[in-house]
Amino acid sequence: MRLLVVEDEEDLVVALKVGLVRGGYAVDVAPDVDTATEKLAVNEYDLVLLDLNLPDGDGFTVCRAIRATPGGPRILMLTARDRLADRVRGLDEGADDYLVKPFALPELLARIRALLRREDGGTAVVEVGRLRLDTARFEAYRGERRLRLTPKEFAVLHYLMTRPGRVVPAEELLEHVWDEYADPFTNTVRVTVGSLRRKVTGEEEPLIETVIRQGYRLKETP
Repeated sequence: MRLLVVEDEEDLVVALKVGLVRGGYAVDVAPDVDTATEKLAVNEYDLVLLDLNLPDGDGFTVCRAIRATPGGPRILMLTARDRLADRVRGLDEGADDYLVKPFALPELLARIRALLRREDGGTAVVEVGRLRLDTARFEAYRGERRLRLTPKEFAVLHYLMTRPGRVVPAEELLEHVWDEYADPFTNTVRVTVGSLRRKVTGEEEPLIETVIRQGYRLKETP
């Protein structure tokens, strides 16, 4: 899943990016309202981590802009504003969750998983046939065999498993699983999918298909 961190504290941004990337997320960063607005206009995000105290305005401006767009990303407000009135306003303005600084990274990751798994029917476990993905424990299985996946392979498999039977273009995977610095002209998606396919297949029937000039598809009943 691809996240946008709207935050101007450089030390916090570095720590967040390290922790989120290790958790398998693609992360873009915006230090102010203007940059956040520009990135939201050209990229698709699954979740926005939104500070309220920004150098060129208030995070509520970003929140309202997101909510004015149908199908926009979920919003987790991440701010030092800890008054009850601020928390109430944040949720009323459209935030899906509100976490006060300072916070513990494990709690933040748990809240992110909770928000994103609403798209998966409210469970941390995604299953397609004999494939099972546990996003809370970062574990993947085919039957009883555990799959040893990199964070990026895990993210690609998660994306495909939430769209079984559908052809997913390489450009869509690049948009949702990689960050803004990924080169669209490289073969990074093909290499990652190839490695993932080998690990998922093992000695069994291949489950991830390449559809020539269209993209990749996970069989619906593997």
